[in-house]
Amino acid sequence: MAYFDAASAAPLHPVARQALQASLDEGWADPARLYREGRRARLLLDAAREAAAEAVGCRPDELTFTSSGTRAVHSGIEGALAGRRRVGRHLIVSAVEHSSVLHSAEVHEAAGGSVTRVPVDRAGTVSPSSYAALRPDTALACLQSANHEVGTEQPVREVAEACRAAGVPLLVDAAQSLPWGRVEGDWSLLTASAHKWGGPSGVGLLVVRKGVRFAPQGPVDERESGRAAGFENIPAIVAAAASLRAVRAEAVAEAARLRELTERIRVRVPELVPDVEVVGDAVHRLPGIVTFSCLYVDGETLLHELDRAGFSVSSGSSCTSSTLTPSHVLKAMGVLSEGNVRVSLPPGTPSEDVDRFLSVLPDAVADVREKLGAPTASAPSSPSPVGSDTLVVDSLGKLCPIPVIELAKVIGDVPVGGTVRVLSDDDAARLDIPAWCEMRGQEYVGEEPADHGFAYVVRRVS
Repeated sequence: MAYFDAASAAPLHPVARQALQASLDEGWADPARLYREGRRARLLLDAAREAAAEAVGCRPDELTFTSSGTRAVHSGIEGALAGRRRVGRHLIVSAVEHSSVLHSAEVHEAAGGSVTRVPVDRAGTVSPSSYAALRPDTALACLQSANHEVGTEQPVREVAEACRAAGVPLLVDAAQSLPWGRVEGDWSLLTASAHKWGGPSGVGLLVVRKGVRFAPQGPVDERESGRAAGFENIPAIVAAAASLRAVRAEAVAEAARLRELTERIRVRVPELVPDVEVVGDAVHRLPGIVTFSCLYVDGETLLHELDRAGFSVSSGSSCTSSTLTPSHVLKAMGVLSEGNVRVSLPPGTPSEDVDRFLSVLPDAVADVREKLGAPTASAPSSPSPVGSDTLVVDSLGKLCPIPVIELAKVIGDVPVGGTVRVLSDDDAARLDIPAWCEMRGQEYVGEEPADHGFAYVVRRVS
């Protein structure tokens, strides 16, 4: 098996395993106690905090260990908003933030606060100018350092400068990028999660710079400066800090190697598989992540095919989601969501595994398309018929990618200049039909309300 989903959780680093086992004998006691066992536990906790702070680039007393990266995000946003309540209740987030940030924004909005969601371009990048127009009542801005689904790196330094000039703190979710290096820029708060770099799950980092107004929410707890309640999991914390230091020592060489492997995937997949869109920024991206979407493919079926072939990958397709809605990241980018595959290579991935993946993928995609009755790339276009210049395709009740498949099958049945109206109540159609038009050189006219769902209108250009 080849594990290609490190962006979700990286395999436990050997250094983390060693540190975890070693600290189980010394780090079990209460570090707040003054007896010998407590002092040993405190030494381990303090050493881990210093190592983690050095990797982040902050003071040890600015760093708090939390029970997860999600908890760090929730606590960071809540505390920063509460600390600046007198300024106002306006929060800024990007449209492609991790769900932990967006869920916090929803809670804030439900409680009477206001939220601005900054859009991204087709590569998934925010424009720093979107953060420049900060309001007098803006209490906090949030921006991830790099996207977890497509790997696009964000202009944190420029956004941090704009926020600093306006006197607004910037919280950076650095979960994906921290293993590769420090987050540059004058940010105010930072969060991360150990399982993203090969540390044990259940350890998060919350950094609050000195001078940032911050009011921890919830019942007061004496531990972790009152910012994270509960007994510290010292063995896991020690393992997290040790593994972060270890991956950083390997980061430069490993980043160069993984960039070569992901670039190979970016280039070869469109050559091997027809009707594929590689998404995310081609240059400003994390070393190990590459994401692409395949027309006429059911994402869940494709993931099962790849799993049977020995590859563990992830997807942002709606048909792999329990909610049957496309990934909010792909939706914000306006890119194809059907048949989406995210390959995120863990450090140490052999080149041979990537070559084997590229050899397996074309047949896997072809098999899925054949099962769905999708049009083949080699099928000639139908001649322009004489008759109605408008066709209606009823795809109500049919899920991704069926509406796009049915559109592709009939587009040749209208004359050039004629239109096809696709009736669909599948939320993915709003993304995938315009993306299909762009890929196939047809004109997307727009959507119209229908008795059920929407009518998506496409004009035949060629």
